Amino acid sequence: MPARLLFFSLFLVSTAAFADDPDTARQMELVRLVRQDCGSCHGMTLQGGLGPALLPANLADKPADSMVATIYSGRPGTPMPPWKAFISEAESSWIVRQLMAGFPQ
Repeated sequence: MPARLLFFSLFLVSTAAFADDPDTARQMELVRLVRQDCGSCHGMTLQGGLGPALLPANLADKPADSMVATIYSGRPGTPMPPWKAFISEAESSWIVRQLMAGFPQ
C-alpha cells in the first residue's frame, strides 16, 4: 500500500473514532463536571480520595469500555453513581479518553 494511501486511511480511522466528540462548549461543561462532581470523591486534582485516582498511570491497564460503562451506569453496591441522567455514553467515552491522556485543566 503506498504511503500516501496508508496515511489517508489512518486519518479516516482516527477522525471517525472521535466524530461524536462533544462541541467545545459541552467539553468545557464536562471538564467542570469531572473537576467538581467526580473530584468530590476522586479528589479535586483527581489523585484519589474516597474513590481511586483518575490519573493516566492509574488507568493505563484498565479497559476503556469498562471505564465508560462505570461512568455511564455506575457500580451498584458501591458509592459510584450512574451519570447517565446527565451525560451521554459518547460523552462518557470522551471523558475516559481525556482521563487517559491527562485530564485538561
